[in-house]
Amino acid sequence: MTIHIINRSHNPLPRYESEQAAGMDLRCSIAEAVTLQPMERRLFPTGLYISLPKGYEVQIRPRSGLSLKKGLTVLNSPGTIDADYRGEIGIILINLSQEAQTIEPGERIAQMVIARHEQPALKQVEVLDMTERGEGGFGHSGEK
Repeated sequence: MTIHIINRSHNPLPRYESEQAAGMDLRCSIAEAVTLQPMERRLFPTGLYISLPKGYEVQIRPRSGLSLKKGLTVLNSPGTIDADYRGEIGIILINLSQEAQTIEPGERIAQMVIARHEQPALKQVEVLDMTERGEGGFGHSGEK
């Protein structure tokens, strides 16, 4: 499969960093460093525009190293880019640390995973089929 992408940044195109990587790192397209204060959030441009085939989405996810080292994460994680969106890919970062954190131009700030999806039809019913788990929810593993 080939995905069409426009790159209006000064950064290289995203790429898979290893043979079995699921995601490609995205870099911010900013002219100068930006400092995020604790609990501050901001939309960072990437300069990338993408055309996905029908039935695919891009999932925007945090980079684990950025989260661990700086306390920065993608606020609406995972973010979704639909196949019919043609605007610039933007990344909403939030600083969850207790210290100001600086993002440098071209820094890798998130990753994108291209995934297939379905749009099933919904059918309203009065009763659902029964399972062993039943209505066991959050924190329910079925252990007794």
